Amino acid sequence: MRWSVAEVRVVNAERSHVLAERARVASGAWERAVGLLGSANAGGGLFIEPCSSIHTCFMRFPIDVLFLDVDDTVLAVYSAFPAWRFTRWVRGARRVLELDAGAAGPTAVGDRLECQPCAS
Repeated sequence: MRWSVAEVRVVNAERSHVLAERARVASGAWERAVGLLGSANAGGGLFIEPCSSIHTCFMRFPIDVLFLDVDDTVLAVYSAFPAWRFTRWVRGARRVLELDAGAAGPTAVGDRLECQPCAS
């Protein structure tokens, strides 16, 4: 998934659950490196692509992490993933969605996500 917009709305299509009203798309190396660090990102999230593993070093709070394939099918879910940890490498992952802890809700492996550009 490639976007020409800076923010997208993310919905779990299988469960009709809104994951993020305004998820940012990390478009540069600095945004990828920083991730959600220092972010008070209530109701939002961050897409990182390409990505098949992450770390939460220097984070001050836990986050939900969803690994997605090229069709935006969830391959792995890390709920309330704590600070100072490393995920495993997720085979087939092309991108990751980082969310506030609890935002992933009932999302499970095999669910498909849909993204729409946010209105300005």
